Amino acid sequence: MIKKFNSIFVTMFSLGRIGFLPGTFGSLATVIFLFVCFHILNISSNIILIILVITFVYSFIAIKNYTENNENKDPREIIIDEFIGQAIPIYLYEISHGTEKTMDQALIIYTVCFILFRFFDILKPFPVSYFDRKHKNSFGVVMDDVCAGLYVVLSLICFMILKSLI
Repeated sequence: MIKKFNSIFVTMFSLGRIGFLPGTFGSLATVIFLFVCFHILNISSNIILIILVITFVYSFIAIKNYTENNENKDPREIIIDEFIGQAIPIYLYEISHGTEKTMDQALIIYTVCFILFRFFDILKPFPVSYFDRKHKNSFGVVMDDVCAGLYVVLSLICFMILKSLI
């Protein structure tokens, strides 16, 4: 039973089993999920934070159990790490802008976050590449996407600083 749950969890309801671009589909599903939570259902950011933290913590256990007897410790179908990494910039954007944003502004920022996250997740600049290559376990699987998400945050902060100077 727990193996079945972990399989559903790490593949984001088998979305990761799509034959092509599973990480991109995982990131896109995260963007849609968070947009619905924040802008359609108006769920409190504190509740969303709790969901994200539980997902983050449990992902280490679920990935470890899922890959336990597998030689490949980072199979393509695991995309819960994309969920975590993609959620970081979107969540920080939402809590930093409170209620002052329009839905159009949110759609633009969500799209930018999606593109930037996929860029950094695929390009793997340091330390994303470090975690990807040096930690062949659940920690490395999750932390490379966390670093890619933080790169998106850093990029958006740099953009806002440059925009304020112009």
